[in-house]
Amino acid sequence: QVRLVESGGGLAQAGGSLRLSCLASEGAFHLYTMGWFRQAPGEEQVFVASINQRSDKTIYEDSVKGRFTLSRDNSKNLVYVQMTGLNPEDTAVYYCAARYWDSVSAENSRYSYWGQGTQVTVSE
Repeated sequence: QVRLVESGGGLAQAGGSLRLSCLASEGAFHLYTMGWFRQAPGEEQVFVASINQRSDKTIYEDSVKGRFTLSRDNSKNLVYVQMTGLNPEDTAVYYCAARYWDSVSAENSRYSYWGQGTQVTVSE
């Protein structure tokens, strides 16, 4: 069982930045591909970004490309998403997820473990 805890959410102004972190309890963190998803009020959960075990493969949802950067530190069991150029459409609860496979994925059904989410709110 992998426990994931997100942090770093909060309130930002349009054009601003936030960095989300996700801490994993699993000692074999380096064996997991990590992903971020988000869910806005009244909408379905959607993919944001994914990074593989060795950080040599990342994928991003089109609307965040060039604005969000995913990274990980396997020595600390942490994965980060640096968010810049925020806009109100980025307002959502952001979830960290893990899958025991060295393959990035945009499908939430392929992830086995989930955090509780962290709220990001972007104002005009």
